[in-house]
Amino acid sequence: MARAKVARKSTSIDMTAMCDVSFLLLTYFILSATAKQPDPLAVTIPSSTYKIKVPEKDIAILTIGTGKVFFETLGQDIKINTLEKIGEQYKIEFTPEEKKRFSVIGSFGVPVQSLKQFIMMDGDQRKKSGLEQGIPSDSTNNQLADWILQSRKAVAELHSEGMRVSIKGDAAEEYPVVKKIVDILQKQKINKFSLITTAEGS
Repeated sequence: MARAKVARKSTSIDMTAMCDVSFLLLTYFILSATAKQPDPLAVTIPSSTYKIKVPEKDIAILTIGTGKVFFETLGQDIKINTLEKIGEQYKIEFTPEEKKRFSVIGSFGVPVQSLKQFIMMDGDQRKKSGLEQGIPSDSTNNQLADWILQSRKAVAELHSEGMRVSIKGDAAEEYPVVKKIVDILQKQKINKFSLITTAEGS
C-alpha cells in the first residue's frame, strides 16, 4: 500500500515583534550609555602579564606624566561630595550647576583656584585653556593630598567603603615623580594601591 504524501508548505515567521524588541534594546543602551571622556594627559602605560580589571566604583585614579599629576574619582555622587568638601576646605562655594558639570568631568589637573573657571568650560576650551598644568603636589601646596583625603571621606560617607587607589603612570616617567606620589599616599596610611598597566603584546 502506497504511503500517503503530506503536502509540503513553506513556513513563514513574522519577525516584526523581534525587530521591535531589538531596536528598543539598542535605543535603550545608546541613550543610557555615558561616553568615555578623553584623557587630558596622554600616557604610555607599561606592559604587564598580570590581569585584574580596574573597579568601576570607589576608586581614585592618579595619572602621572611629564611631571604632572591628574586626578579622577569614579561615580557622580562621589565627585559631587568630594567637590563640596574641597569647597569647604578652600572656602569656595560651588553652585548646583557647577557641581553637576563637575560630576561628568573625567580626569583633571588644575589648581583649586582655577577650578570654577575650568568647570564652566566645554571640552575643547579646556584643552586650549592651558589651565591643566597638573594638581599641585609640593610640600608647601599639596592640593593632591587634599583631593585624595576628601574623596576618601566621600566614599566612606556615601558607600561605607574604603577607597581604592590606582596609579596610571607613563612608562617613561622619572622615578622621583612617582615616589613623591607614593609618599603622599603613605602619609595617609595608604600602603596598598595598584598600578594600571597594559597587557603584554597588545
